[in-house]
Amino acid sequence: MLLTQRGDSVLGLVRNPDHVTELGHLGVTAEVAELEAADASRLADRLSGVDAAVFAAGAGPGSGAERKDTVDRGASVLLAEACQQAGIRRFVQVSSMGTRSPNPPDVDPVFGAYLDAKRAAEQDLRERDLDWTILRPGRLTDDPPTGRVMLGTEVARDAVTRADVAEVLAALLAERRTAGMALELVNGDVPVTEAVGAAVE
Repeated sequence: MLLTQRGDSVLGLVRNPDHVTELGHLGVTAEVAELEAADASRLADRLSGVDAAVFAAGAGPGSGAERKDTVDRGASVLLAEACQQAGIRRFVQVSSMGTRSPNPPDVDPVFGAYLDAKRAAEQDLRERDLDWTILRPGRLTDDPPTGRVMLGTEVARDAVTRADVAEVLAALLAERRTAGMALELVNGDVPVTEAVGAAVE
């Protein structure tokens, strides 16, 4: 876990109780939270002492259009509202490439619902008084990390490893000058630290 390795204390909210022990082995304090049905004020109470949040949940492959909305939009909205109530200003949201423009007419209906949900979550976040950053990764892969990416307000569509996304997220949390920015991410040739630094120059 990149954040615990650099000395951060990390609270992970998970849906599956089986992940609590797994994250504990990585130095993460994990709690079960059902963000599709939680109350924002109660969630805010659980976030006491937290100074930054990352929304990285997703309905996942195989889920239908309804869950794309309740997780990819609704859960992000809930967490952002809870952060505002708890006084947590820094918020990094994982979105998706493809949200900058309307869906093409031939888009798969479920994937279209996913993009609609991400687009709506972005819009909700933009309207909040938070120090938000939106990260839009390309197609996610489970390949080994490369440590090299292409990061910018608009990049050509391509793939990016989940591990490289995690490294970029950790760097964005520490780089508050990215607040108010929406950045697209794919694998490339630039080391992560340099790519994040270049994004705010």
